[in-house]
Amino acid sequence: MNIKSLLLGSAAALAAVSGAQAADAIVAAEPEPMEYVRVCDAFGAGFFYIPGSETCLKIGGYVRFQVDVNRGNLATNGRTSDWDAFTRGQLDIDARSDSELGTLRGFIGLRGDADSNASRGVSIDQAFIELGGLKVGFFYNWWDDGLSGETDNLANGTTRFNAIRYTYTAGAFYAGLAVDELEGASFSTNTLSPVEPNNNVGIEGIIGGAFGPAKIAVLGGYDTDQENGAVRGIMTADLGPGTFGLAAIWASGQNAYYDQSEWTVAAEYAVKVTDRFKVTPGFQYFWNIDQDVSGDFAGDRDGWKAGLTFDYQLATNLSTKLAVNYNDTEGTSESWDGFIRLQRSF
Repeated sequence: MNIKSLLLGSAAALAAVSGAQAADAIVAAEPEPMEYVRVCDAFGAGFFYIPGSETCLKIGGYVRFQVDVNRGNLATNGRTSDWDAFTRGQLDIDARSDSELGTLRGFIGLRGDADSNASRGVSIDQAFIELGGLKVGFFYNWWDDGLSGETDNLANGTTRFNAIRYTYTAGAFYAGLAVDELEGASFSTNTLSPVEPNNNVGIEGIIGGAFGPAKIAVLGGYDTDQENGAVRGIMTADLGPGTFGLAAIWASGQNAYYDQSEWTVAAEYAVKVTDRFKVTPGFQYFWNIDQDVSGDFAGDRDGWKAGLTFDYQLATNLSTKLAVNYNDTEGTSESWDGFIRLQRSF
Protein backbone atom coordinates (compact mmCIF):
# COMPACT_ATOMS: atom_id res chain seq x y z
CA MET A 1 0.00 0.00 0.00
CA ASN A 2 1.53 3.32 -1.03
CA ILE A 3 1.24 6.66 0.69
CA LYS A 4 -1.48 7.90 -1.69
CA SER A 5 -3.76 4.96 -0.98
CA LEU A 6 -3.26 5.39 2.79
CA LEU A 7 -4.24 9.06 2.72
CA LEU A 8 -7.35 8.40 0.63
CA GLY A 9 -8.48 5.67 3.01
CA SER A 10 -8.02 7.86 6.08
CA ALA A 11 -10.01 10.68 4.51
CA ALA A 12 -12.88 8.34 3.72
CA ALA A 13 -12.94 6.98 7.27
CA LEU A 14 -13.00 10.47 8.79
CA ALA A 15 -15.86 11.50 6.49
CA ALA A 16 -17.89 8.46 7.56
CA VAL A 17 -17.34 9.16 11.28
CA SER A 18 -18.22 12.84 10.87
CA GLY A 19 -21.42 11.91 9.00
CA ALA A 20 -22.46 9.52 11.77
CA GLN A 21 -21.85 12.13 14.47
CA ALA A 22 -23.82 14.74 12.51
CA ALA A 23 -26.78 12.36 12.27
CA ASP A 24 -26.76 11.87 16.06
CA ALA A 25 -26.59 15.59 16.95
CA ILE A 26 -29.43 17.03 19.18
CA VAL A 27 -31.25 19.95 17.60
CA ALA A 28 -32.95 22.36 20.11
CA ALA A 29 -36.70 22.85 19.53
CA GLU A 30 -38.04 26.26 18.74
CA PRO A 31 -39.43 27.93 21.94
CA GLU A 32 -43.20 28.10 22.25
CA PRO A 33 -44.59 31.62 21.95
CA MET A 34 -45.24 33.04 25.45
CA GLU A 35 -48.62 34.59 26.22
CA TYR A 36 -48.11 37.42 28.67
CA VAL A 37 -50.84 38.46 31.12
CA ARG A 38 -52.89 41.25 29.59
CA VAL A 39 -54.36 44.08 31.64
CA CYS A 40 -58.17 44.30 31.54
CA ASP A 41 -59.36 47.86 32.05
CA ALA A 42 -63.03 47.27 31.20
CA PHE A 43 -64.06 46.68 34.85
CA GLY A 44 -61.69 48.97 36.74
CA ALA A 45 -58.19 48.78 38.16
CA GLY A 46 -56.59 45.48 39.15
CA PHE A 47 -58.25 43.20 36.58
CA PHE A 48 -56.32 41.04 34.11
CA TYR A 49 -57.37 38.56 31.43
CA ILE A 50 -57.19 34.87 32.33
CA PRO A 51 -54.80 33.48 29.66
CA GLY A 52 -56.70 31.86 26.81
CA SER A 53 -60.05 33.44 27.71
CA GLU A 54 -61.97 36.69 27.62
CA THR A 55 -62.72 36.55 31.36
CA CYS A 56 -61.18 39.25 33.55
CA LEU A 57 -59.96 38.35 37.03
CA LYS A 58 -59.10 40.40 40.09
CA ILE A 59 -57.55 39.03 43.29
CA GLY A 60 -57.56 41.15 46.43
CA GLY A 61 -58.11 41.07 50.16
CA TYR A 62 -56.42 42.07 53.39
CA VAL A 63 -54.64 40.88 56.53
CA ARG A 64 -55.89 42.43 59.77
CA PHE A 65 -54.64 42.37 63.35
CA GLN A 66 -57.04 43.79 65.93
CA VAL A 67 -57.31 44.12 69.70
CA ASP A 68 -60.83 44.57 71.12
CA VAL A 69 -61.42 46.12 74.54
CA ASN A 70 -64.65 45.46 76.49
CA ARG A 71 -66.46 44.34 73.31
CA GLY A 72 -69.11 41.62 73.62
CA ASN A 73 -70.35 39.65 76.59
CA LEU A 74 -67.75 37.76 78.64
CA ALA A 75 -70.36 35.18 79.65
CA THR A 76 -71.29 34.25 76.08
CA ASN A 77 -68.19 34.67 73.92
CA GLY A 78 -65.88 32.37 75.89
CA ARG A 79 -63.35 35.04 76.86
CA THR A 80 -61.99 35.37 80.38
CA SER A 81 -60.65 38.95 80.17
CA ASP A 82 -61.90 42.37 79.11
CA TRP A 83 -59.65 42.47 76.02
CA ASP A 84 -59.19 40.09 73.10
CA ALA A 85 -56.77 39.98 70.15
CA PHE A 86 -57.50 38.27 66.85
CA THR A 87 -56.07 38.04 63.33
CA ARG A 88 -58.10 37.89 60.12
CA GLY A 89 -57.17 37.02 56.55
CA GLN A 90 -59.51 37.90 53.69
CA LEU A 91 -59.10 36.68 50.08
CA ASP A 92 -61.47 37.99 47.37
CA ILE A 93 -61.65 36.50 43.87
CA ASP A 94 -63.68 38.52 41.35
CA ALA A 95 -64.27 37.20 37.79
CA ARG A 96 -66.13 39.26 35.16
CA SER A 97 -66.85 39.06 31.46
CA ASP A 98 -69.22 40.51 28.90
CA SER A 99 -72.17 38.43 27.70
CA GLU A 100 -75.26 38.76 25.55
CA LEU A 101 -77.25 39.54 28.72
CA GLY A 102 -74.84 42.07 30.20
CA THR A 103 -71.84 41.84 32.52
CA LEU A 104 -71.49 38.36 34.03
CA ARG A 105 -69.78 38.25 37.41
CA GLY A 106 -68.76 35.52 39.82
CA PHE A 107 -67.38 36.43 43.24
CA ILE A 108 -65.88 34.33 46.05
CA GLY A 109 -64.73 35.80 49.35
CA LEU A 110 -62.84 33.56 51.79
CA ARG A 111 -62.28 34.68 55.37
CA GLY A 112 -60.16 33.11 58.07
CA ASP A 113 -60.18 34.24 61.70
CA ALA A 114 -57.62 33.18 64.28
CA ASP A 115 -58.76 34.10 67.78
CA SER A 116 -56.52 31.51 69.42
CA ASN A 117 -54.81 28.25 68.55
CA ALA A 118 -57.99 26.40 69.48
CA SER A 119 -60.31 28.85 67.74
CA ARG A 120 -59.41 29.40 64.10
CA GLY A 121 -60.76 28.45 60.70
CA VAL A 122 -61.69 29.56 57.20
CA SER A 123 -65.23 30.12 55.94
CA ILE A 124 -67.07 31.63 53.00
CA ASP A 125 -67.55 35.34 53.54
CA GLN A 126 -69.50 35.80 50.29
CA ALA A 127 -70.18 33.76 47.14
CA PHE A 128 -72.53 35.00 44.44
CA ILE A 129 -73.36 35.22 40.75
CA GLU A 130 -74.30 38.57 39.25
CA LEU A 131 -75.73 39.21 35.78
CA GLY A 132 -76.66 42.78 34.99
CA GLY A 133 -78.84 43.91 37.89
CA LEU A 134 -79.62 40.36 39.10
CA LYS A 135 -77.65 38.94 42.03
CA VAL A 136 -78.04 35.48 43.60
CA GLY A 137 -76.01 33.69 46.26
CA PHE A 138 -74.71 34.35 49.77
CA PHE A 139 -73.83 38.01 50.25
CA TYR A 140 -74.14 41.11 52.45
CA ASN A 141 -77.53 42.79 52.25
CA TRP A 142 -78.30 46.52 52.10
CA TRP A 143 -78.59 46.73 55.90
CA ASP A 144 -74.84 46.17 56.13
CA ASP A 145 -74.24 49.61 54.60
CA GLY A 146 -73.96 52.05 57.50
CA LEU A 147 -72.17 55.29 58.24
CA SER A 148 -68.38 55.47 57.89
CA GLY A 149 -67.45 55.63 61.59
CA GLU A 150 -67.43 52.90 64.24
CA THR A 151 -70.02 54.37 66.61
CA ASP A 152 -73.35 53.78 64.86
CA ASN A 153 -75.29 50.51 65.06
CA LEU A 154 -77.83 50.44 62.21
CA ALA A 155 -78.50 46.71 61.71
CA ASN A 156 -78.80 43.48 63.65
CA GLY A 157 -75.77 41.21 63.94
CA THR A 158 -76.57 39.09 60.85
CA THR A 159 -76.38 40.96 57.54
CA ARG A 160 -75.49 38.06 55.18
CA PHE A 161 -78.08 35.68 53.78
CA ASN A 162 -78.69 33.43 50.83
CA ALA A 163 -80.73 35.79 48.70
CA ILE A 164 -82.08 36.81 45.31
CA ARG A 165 -82.12 40.50 44.48
CA TYR A 166 -82.48 42.85 41.57
CA THR A 167 -81.24 46.44 41.35
CA TYR A 168 -82.30 48.90 38.69
CA THR A 169 -79.88 51.77 38.02
CA ALA A 170 -80.45 54.87 35.91
CA GLY A 171 -77.67 57.42 36.24
CA ALA A 172 -77.46 58.55 39.87
CA PHE A 173 -80.80 56.90 40.76
CA TYR A 174 -81.25 53.27 41.82
CA ALA A 175 -84.01 51.02 43.20
CA GLY A 176 -83.93 47.41 44.27
CA LEU A 177 -85.90 44.48 45.65
CA ALA A 178 -84.54 41.40 47.45
CA VAL A 179 -85.81 38.13 48.93
CA ASP A 180 -83.70 36.72 51.80
CA GLU A 181 -83.65 33.30 53.42
CA LEU A 182 -83.54 34.30 57.10
CA GLU A 183 -82.22 31.02 58.49
CA GLY A 184 -79.77 31.75 61.30
CA ALA A 185 -80.77 35.41 61.62
CA SER A 186 -79.88 37.23 64.85
CA PHE A 187 -82.13 39.39 66.96
CA SER A 188 -81.79 42.08 69.60
CA THR A 189 -80.67 41.03 73.08
CA ASN A 190 -83.21 43.44 74.60
CA THR A 191 -86.19 41.09 74.28
CA LEU A 192 -87.87 39.93 77.50
CA SER A 193 -88.67 36.48 76.10
CA PRO A 194 -86.82 33.77 74.15
CA VAL A 195 -86.63 34.51 70.44
CA GLU A 196 -88.56 32.15 68.18
CA PRO A 197 -86.19 30.62 65.60
CA ASN A 198 -86.52 32.24 62.21
CA ASN A 199 -86.96 29.77 59.34
CA ASN A 200 -88.87 31.93 56.89
CA VAL A 201 -88.05 34.62 54.35
CA GLY A 202 -87.59 38.36 54.41
CA ILE A 203 -88.35 41.04 51.85
CA GLU A 204 -86.13 44.10 51.31
CA GLY A 205 -86.69 47.16 49.19
CA ILE A 206 -84.44 50.17 48.63
CA ILE A 207 -84.53 53.42 46.70
CA GLY A 208 -81.74 55.98 46.57
CA GLY A 209 -79.69 58.37 44.57
CA ALA A 210 -77.13 61.17 44.48
CA PHE A 211 -78.27 64.78 44.49
CA GLY A 212 -75.32 67.08 44.05
CA PRO A 213 -73.04 66.68 47.09
CA ALA A 214 -75.65 64.58 48.96
CA LYS A 215 -76.52 60.88 48.78
CA ILE A 216 -79.83 59.59 50.16
CA ALA A 217 -81.14 56.02 50.53
CA VAL A 218 -84.40 54.72 52.06
CA LEU A 219 -84.47 51.02 52.94
CA GLY A 220 -87.21 48.75 54.27
CA GLY A 221 -87.17 45.14 55.46
CA TYR A 222 -90.06 42.83 56.45
CA ASP A 223 -89.61 39.55 58.35
CA THR A 224 -92.49 37.24 57.32
CA ASP A 225 -91.87 34.85 60.22
CA GLN A 226 -91.92 37.47 62.99
CA GLU A 227 -94.49 39.58 61.05
CA ASN A 228 -92.53 42.71 61.83
CA GLY A 229 -90.16 44.97 59.95
CA ALA A 230 -88.07 48.13 59.96
CA VAL A 231 -87.53 51.21 57.80
CA ARG A 232 -84.22 53.08 57.60
CA GLY A 233 -83.08 56.29 55.96
CA ILE A 234 -79.45 57.37 55.48
CA MET A 235 -78.12 60.67 54.17
CA THR A 236 -74.51 61.72 53.64
CA ALA A 237 -73.31 65.08 52.30
CA ASP A 238 -70.01 66.87 51.81
CA LEU A 239 -70.10 69.78 54.22
CA GLY A 240 -67.16 72.07 54.88
CA PRO A 241 -63.92 70.19 55.56
CA GLY A 242 -65.69 66.86 56.07
CA THR A 243 -68.66 64.61 55.33
CA PHE A 244 -71.82 64.75 57.45
CA GLY A 245 -73.86 61.57 57.93
CA LEU A 246 -77.36 61.15 59.37
CA ALA A 247 -79.47 58.00 59.79
CA ALA A 248 -82.85 57.17 61.37
CA ILE A 249 -84.69 53.85 61.87
CA TRP A 250 -88.18 52.82 62.96
CA ALA A 251 -88.96 49.19 63.84
CA SER A 252 -92.43 47.71 64.45
CA GLY A 253 -91.12 44.91 66.69
CA GLN A 254 -88.85 41.90 66.79
CA ASN A 255 -87.43 41.16 63.31
CA ALA A 256 -84.26 39.99 61.56
CA TYR A 257 -83.26 43.36 60.08
CA TYR A 258 -83.31 45.83 62.99
CA ASP A 259 -85.00 45.51 66.39
CA GLN A 260 -82.58 47.02 68.91
CA SER A 261 -85.01 49.86 69.63
CA GLU A 262 -88.31 51.16 68.35
CA TRP A 263 -86.67 54.39 67.14
CA THR A 264 -83.06 55.44 66.72
CA VAL A 265 -81.17 58.40 65.25
CA ALA A 266 -77.43 58.42 64.50
CA ALA A 267 -75.17 61.23 63.31
CA GLU A 268 -71.48 61.64 62.52
CA TYR A 269 -69.07 64.11 60.97
CA ALA A 270 -65.99 62.64 59.26
CA VAL A 271 -63.24 65.27 59.09
CA LYS A 272 -60.26 64.64 56.80
CA VAL A 273 -57.56 66.42 58.81
CA THR A 274 -54.84 65.57 56.26
CA ASP A 275 -54.60 63.32 53.22
CA ARG A 276 -53.67 60.48 55.58
CA PHE A 277 -55.58 61.28 58.81
CA LYS A 278 -59.36 61.27 59.39
CA VAL A 279 -61.31 61.84 62.63
CA THR A 280 -64.99 60.85 62.93
CA PRO A 281 -67.03 61.77 66.02
CA GLY A 282 -70.38 59.99 66.20
CA PHE A 283 -73.54 59.84 68.33
CA GLN A 284 -76.62 57.59 68.44
CA TYR A 285 -79.79 57.65 70.57
CA PHE A 286 -82.16 54.70 71.10
CA TRP A 287 -85.81 55.15 72.15
CA ASN A 288 -87.70 52.24 73.76
CA ILE A 289 -85.23 49.36 73.74
CA ASP A 290 -87.30 46.60 75.45
CA GLN A 291 -89.75 44.10 73.94
CA ASP A 292 -92.58 42.15 75.57
CA VAL A 293 -93.33 38.44 75.24
CA SER A 294 -94.99 39.04 71.86
CA GLY A 295 -91.96 40.79 70.42
CA ASP A 296 -93.63 44.24 70.54
CA PHE A 297 -91.78 47.21 72.02
CA ALA A 298 -92.83 47.92 75.59
CA GLY A 299 -91.68 50.09 78.48
CA ASP A 300 -89.86 53.38 78.30
CA ARG A 301 -86.14 52.58 78.68
CA ASP A 302 -83.81 54.50 76.36
CA GLY A 303 -80.10 54.46 75.68
CA TRP A 304 -77.37 56.35 73.87
CA LYS A 305 -73.76 56.05 72.76
CA ALA A 306 -71.05 58.44 71.63
CA GLY A 307 -67.59 57.86 70.30
CA LEU A 308 -64.60 58.77 68.19
CA THR A 309 -62.99 56.90 65.28
CA PHE A 310 -59.45 57.71 64.13
CA ASP A 311 -58.20 56.49 60.73
CA TYR A 312 -54.58 56.92 59.69
CA GLN A 313 -52.90 55.79 56.44
CA LEU A 314 -49.41 54.68 57.46
CA ALA A 315 -48.34 53.86 53.89
CA THR A 316 -49.87 52.74 50.62
CA ASN A 317 -52.19 49.80 51.44
CA LEU A 318 -51.27 49.94 55.15
CA SER A 319 -53.71 51.60 57.57
CA THR A 320 -54.55 51.76 61.25
CA LYS A 321 -57.83 52.48 63.01
CA LEU A 322 -58.66 53.35 66.62
CA ALA A 323 -62.25 53.46 67.91
CA VAL A 324 -63.44 54.47 71.39
CA ASN A 325 -67.15 54.46 72.40
CA TYR A 326 -69.11 55.29 75.53
CA ASN A 327 -72.44 53.47 76.09
CA ASP A 328 -75.23 54.48 78.49
CA THR A 329 -78.32 52.25 78.85
CA GLU A 330 -81.02 53.65 81.12
CA GLY A 331 -81.44 51.66 84.31
CA THR A 332 -78.70 49.17 83.42
CA SER A 333 -75.09 50.26 83.00
CA GLU A 334 -72.52 52.66 81.64
CA SER A 335 -69.50 51.28 79.82
CA TRP A 336 -66.57 51.98 77.51
CA ASP A 337 -65.46 49.84 74.60
CA GLY A 338 -63.29 50.08 71.51
CA PHE A 339 -60.56 48.52 69.43
CA ILE A 340 -57.26 49.21 67.69
CA ARG A 341 -56.57 47.74 64.24
CA LEU A 342 -53.67 47.37 61.81
CA GLN A 343 -54.57 46.31 58.27
CA ARG A 344 -52.59 45.55 55.15
CA SER A 345 -54.79 45.55 52.02
CA PHE A 346 -53.92 44.27 48.57
